[in-house]
Amino acid sequence: MLGYYSKLSSEVYDLDKPVGSSFGDVEYYAERLLECDGPVLEPAVGTGRMLIPLLEQGFDVDGFDMSTEMLEICWTNCSERGLDPLVFEASMETFESERDYGAIIIPTGTFLLLHEREAAIQALHNFFKHLLDGGKLIVDVMLPGNIELYRENIRTWTTPKGEVITVESKKVEVDWVKQYSVGQNRYEKWHAGSLVDTELERIPIRWYGIDEFKDLLEKVGFTDITISADYEYGKTPSRPGQTVTFEAVANKSGAEHAGEKLIHQEDED
Repeated sequence: MLGYYSKLSSEVYDLDKPVGSSFGDVEYYAERLLECDGPVLEPAVGTGRMLIPLLEQGFDVDGFDMSTEMLEICWTNCSERGLDPLVFEASMETFESERDYGAIIIPTGTFLLLHEREAAIQALHNFFKHLLDGGKLIVDVMLPGNIELYRENIRTWTTPKGEVITVESKKVEVDWVKQYSVGQNRYEKWHAGSLVDTELERIPIRWYGIDEFKDLLEKVGFTDITISADYEYGKTPSRPGQTVTFEAVANKSGAEHAGEKLIHQEDED
């Protein structure tokens, strides 16, 4: 199976979306976190694009990622700015931390990389476990737009060393029943006219209906769920292709067995 966010992919991510670059999400999350008490955790922290601005604004933020290559860039980006946060290698489904968090944040649809429903449910249960009572999960999902198979898109970046990286991207699979699509990216790095590195990446992305995802959160034990579109708090989603942000409170009173019940229900299905 092809992996994702390996060496070239991580290098391109840092070139294309450097620390502090925003789709409106950095400002939105910073504002929403002002209402949260306790430390913050960012799963799938990547290269530190959001982590570092939040740290520089005074938030106490930890992070983790399952990509060693992304973490190496993140550690470098933090070190260059005199920052030394707790950033470690782990997955959303199985991470462990001695800290309980006032908020867990997952911007820009990264949660959708868990394209298997069972893994997504396990991750939500793990988030709930690591939140303080009354802590918040703030997570983006993306509504699917028009999915065109095998339509190629080619982009190019120049590195600080003068190397050229090209990326050819296309959708190669869609499962309308299980609600996921698969993208394939071919990376090539060129130096002085010679190909010096190449990488093939497979990225599965899941999608959810609005009510479907809200129902999952409620069954895990989250309450007081707010749904917002395009980083405007409280704006109702209205069209395909929008970014939808769910903000949910970990209500641990009376929800002790909610996660176990949900997993049992999924097994029966």
